[in-house]
Amino acid sequence: MQEVIELLSLSPPGWGGNLLRGLMHSLQIALGAFGFGLVIGLAGACGKLYGGPITRDLLAVYTTVVRAVPELVLILILYYVGSDLINKASEAMGYGRVQISGVAAGIWVLGIVQGAYATEILRGAIKAIPVGQIEAARAFGMPPLMMLRRVMIPAMMSFAIPGLANLWLIATKDTALLAVVGFNELTQETRQAASSTRAYFTFFLAAGALYLIVTLLSARFFARLEAWARKGQPSLRTVKV
Repeated sequence: MQEVIELLSLSPPGWGGNLLRGLMHSLQIALGAFGFGLVIGLAGACGKLYGGPITRDLLAVYTTVVRAVPELVLILILYYVGSDLINKASEAMGYGRVQISGVAAGIWVLGIVQGAYATEILRGAIKAIPVGQIEAARAFGMPPLMMLRRVMIPAMMSFAIPGLANLWLIATKDTALLAVVGFNELTQETRQAASSTRAYFTFFLAAGALYLIVTLLSARFFARLEAWARKGQPSLRTVKV
């Protein structure tokens, strides 16, 4: 037990500080990717519901491809191909090669993946809004952006939050896949600590515990958020015969 405490201590020779630093990197990327994915998802959902035929077809291809191809393959394609395209564009404009931040690359890659799932979640949530609310907003002459901000987003929140909560948890776990491109998130830090000390069970168990803590805290947060979003809405009650 003393050996485990020493291995997980925050100060050297312990590796606890490295694990926490990796966790912070993972949460930083997950938050950025989740927010970026929400922006893409909201635009994609509105495009699928209210866009023209070409817009709907392009969005259908995007969501189908991203949901069909494994995340690991998508991360490798988006990371390496995207970095190469950015550098080629930069060189063509005479600026030389660009040093891309690992955090920015991780947010970009996972945000594209998150956006496809968020599109379908938000599309379903928008379709669940009673039609009368949309018609009333249009009857009052609300422009599209005002109707989106004042009517659609508040009304769809209670329908979207359960799916978005699952999407956030997927984002926190998908950050582990960034270890394949060498980014020092929690899984990569855990792997380095385990390979250096040969205490694989100890460190991977500690990493699993950290992921579990994040999951429990996230579930509690989204439960409160869902309760807030459903405030004032009629609740379903069991009718006794």
